[in-house]
Parts: sequence; structure tokens; C-alpha cells
Amino acid sequence: MSHAPAFITCSALSFDWPDGTPVFDDFHWAVGPGRTGLIGLNGCGKSTLLKLIAGELTPTDGQLSVAGTVGYLPQSVTLDTALRVDEALGIHTARAALHAIEAGEASEANFAAVGDDWDVEERALATLDELGLARIGLDRTVGELSGGECVLLRLAALLLARPDVLLLDEPTNNLDLRARRRLYAAVESWSGVLLLVSHDRELLERVDQIADLHDGEVRWYGGNFSAYEEQLAAEQDAAERMVRVAEADVQRQKRELSDAHMKLARRKRYGQKMNDSKREPKIVMGARKRAAQESAGKHRILHTEKLAQAKERLDQAAEAVRDDDEIRIKLPATQVPPGRRVLTLSDVHLAYGARVAGEWELRGPERIALVGRNGSGKTTLLRTIAGALPPVSGEAITHVPTRFLPQRLDVLDESRSVVENVARFAPQASNNLVRARLAHFLFRGARADRPAGTLSGGERFRAALAALLLAEPAPQLLMLDEPTNNLDLASVRQLTQALESYEGALLVASHDVPFLESVGITRWLLLDGELKATTAEEVREALWHE
Repeated sequence: MSHAPAFITCSALSFDWPDGTPVFDDFHWAVGPGRTGLIGLNGCGKSTLLKLIAGELTPTDGQLSVAGTVGYLPQSVTLDTALRVDEALGIHTARAALHAIEAGEASEANFAAVGDDWDVEERALATLDELGLARIGLDRTVGELSGGECVLLRLAALLLARPDVLLLDEPTNNLDLRARRRLYAAVESWSGVLLLVSHDRELLERVDQIADLHDGEVRWYGGNFSAYEEQLAAEQDAAERMVRVAEADVQRQKRELSDAHMKLARRKRYGQKMNDSKREPKIVMGARKRAAQESAGKHRILHTEKLAQAKERLDQAAEAVRDDDEIRIKLPATQVPPGRRVLTLSDVHLAYGARVAGEWELRGPERIALVGRNGSGKTTLLRTIAGALPPVSGEAITHVPTRFLPQRLDVLDESRSVVENVARFAPQASNNLVRARLAHFLFRGARADRPAGTLSGGERFRAALAALLLAEPAPQLLMLDEPTNNLDLASVRQLTQALESYEGALLVASHDVPFLESVGITRWLLLDGELKATTAEEVREALWHE
């Protein structure tokens, strides 16, 4: 790393998508040394901001400057499966030159390739070991690694490069708890500028400050995520009190304006009565009438302005209160009677080695958590149950309508709108009925007409979940594979709300133990070569310790 302090600065930054959709407008922000957690609702622009900083996107207007070198870990890590590990780490040339020099080929080109990095191989192995990847070595190919190992390998490459600014976008996606522990340790030891986007509470507990991106602006909160929640709760309590005060003020101004109108009406009637009775000279009555009209006009303007000001204060107070929508829907057609057979697995041997010995059953509206290390076969088992992948031997039989939501969310046709996607799963439902149901999933009006390909990660997940839960026939067995990947904390809460309405059997593969505990898991299963019954406590113990 360089010795000059690194920082990120955005000045009057604007960015629009090619179709004209604005993301940032006159955006100002500065980030200095330390660990910063960038949070906000899905679709608010967090990942876009990281891509702008990384140089993968170009601002429409304004300036963005980064002092220092940048390392960027995107949400979806794609590595060439033919690459060797040392190539993926970016050390292949230096390592080959080092080996050549050791073998006696002391050429100028080899010395130039090594430079001052004589311990590159030792540092690479040490970094892999720190991230729990010591066993993979430097000579294997990327195609031999699991998805979680690829994420850690990409992170290892960044750590070896020693950038001044490290950008991490949902880095715990696809990582089991053991791998997450390694990532947490790497984050805690980082000494430069670290900017991370994550829904992982435990990771956010390890940052120095929280940057909350909301409505195109960033608000800073000192401390970790727990401190942020406390500060935000206090702010929201104060904002709600201000709303109540402002509402009372509006009502008071309305009453005063009404009283003023009544007084003016009485004065007008009195003046008319005096005029009709001719009790005063005409010139006096005319002057009195003009004065009364001027006074009435000023009085009316004064109270009208006061009411307008009170309404403006109410609007400002209301803007400070966040209204993160909630999913509220009833799904009675998904109900499964207690004891009804839902799924039977008979001596199933999976395509990549894991097995379910003997006969295993799922009955009634059970909620089952499927946990295990990366590469243990969780996704393979779900795909086998869904019929997308045949078992090597044995049978997987579902006895009720079943739906499977994979990690890739490829149940959606990206070229079709949200409405059209949901209608594909419920062809007998009218357009109005589909739209009414989608409104419960927070796709109202024009939002329901957006193409799936333009949705944020959280919106895509919500659309895919809506398509499956609103399908005909309604699913009585729902299988989810790592459902909280790419979801912000508000979207995780919305997912939990939707699953509270679901009345069928649930089978969820996930590394997110807090989420699993929040959806009322009734049985925990650990896939480690074979399927074994376990508990949440045993899961944490088994996956967190070597």
C-alpha cells in the first residue's frame, strides 16, 4: 500500500442508466480510512455506486476521484474454470520466474518478472491459509473449486495485491459459516479504506461506521450495525413525535382559519345591517367597509399562510419517518394438513457423492433447514427433489405440488414484465387478479410493468417468490436455495413476512442461521456426506470450528 492516506470523493455526481432511469443526481460523498458498511434498500444504488468507484461504470455527470489503488469484489464472482489458482491470484508470472531462477535460469527477464516480490509464493500460501484455502494449493484449477471457494480465492487475490481501497459487494454470499469466519477476520484486520455492501449482520458488526444510502443521500452513523439501529430508532421516535406535533399544529391552524372566517362573516353581516338601517353617514360606512375588507383580507391571508406553513412542517416531519413497505398476503391454498406425506427420499445417491440412506420423509407443514459446508451437496439435493437433476440411484418422490427457487432466480424471463412473469405461472388468473395479488408483494402500478431484467437483486427475488407462491396449483412444498443472498436487511424482513403467510411445507438450504431461526424451523438437517438430524446449536458448532 502507498503511504499517502486513501479516500473516495464524489462531487455533484450523477448517473443514469442507458434507458434514462436516474440513479444518482447531484450526489456528494466522501469516504476516508476505516471500515465502512454501506447499507440501504435494494435498488437504491449501492452496487451501482461500488461499480462507479471501481471504474466499471462511468458517471453521467460530476466527478468521482479515488486516491490510491482499488480492489473490487463484485456480488457475482465469475472465474475462468480453466485458470490455475496461481493465475487467478495474479502471481503465475512472478512465481514461474522465481522457479526458473531457482533452477539456474538467471535471465534479466526472470529477475524483472520477480521484481522485489521474492516471497510471493509464501505470501500467497499464507493468504490462502488465512482464508481457509490452504488445501487447494497453487496448481489446481478453478474448475475444481466450489462457488464459495471461488469467492474466497478472488478475495485472496485482492489481499495479495494490497490495494489502498477495498470494495466488497455482498462478500458473504455463497459462503458457509466457516468461510464467513475467515472473511470476518480479514475485514477486522484491514487497515486501509474498506467499503462493503452487505446484509450480513455479523459482518456489519465489524465495521467502524455505517453509511445509510436513502433517497439518493447518505447519512453517517458512527459505530457498528447495532449502534446504527439504536441511533436510527431514536431518530425515528423523534421523527414520529414531530409528526404528531405537526399534525396537531395543522389541526389548530385549520380551526383558527375556520374561526377567522366565522368572525369575518359576522362582521360582514353587522356591516350590512348597519348599511341597511342607514344609522351612519354614507361616507363613514364606506370607510368602515373598506377598512373591514382590508382587515379581513389580511386576516385571511395570515391564517392561510400559517396553515400552509403548518402543512409544510408536517410534510417535512413525515419525510423523516421511514415507511419501508411490508408484505401482507394470505395463501390458504398452500395449506398442508398435519401428517400428510409431502416428500419421500429412498436410498438417494446424489450426482456429486452425497447420499440419503434408507427412507426419509417430510410430512405436514414442517419447516426444514438444510445446512452444510460449501460443496456438501445441498443445491444438488434440492435440484434432485425438484426433478431438475436425476439421482445416481434411489428415488425422490414429491406427493404435493412443488416449487423450487434456485440461487440464480432463473424462473424469471428477463425480457418480460413482472406481471407477465407471474401470469405464466397462473395462466387461468385474469390480469386484474394478477395485479391485485402482486400489489401484496409491493409491485403496484408501473412497478408491475417493469421488465424483470431491470429489477434490483431484492426486487428480482421478490418477483420470483411472488411467481412461485401465486402459481396454480399453489405450492404445498416450497424449496429455497440460499434465499437471503443479495437481499438487503429490509428485503430479508419482507421474505420472512411472506413465509409467515405460507402454510405449506418448507425446505430451505442456507448458511444464514439467524434467518433460519426467524422463519420457525422445526427440523434441522446437516448434509455432510450423509443427511443427519441436528440442531441450530450443533450447526453453529459444526460449521464454525475446524
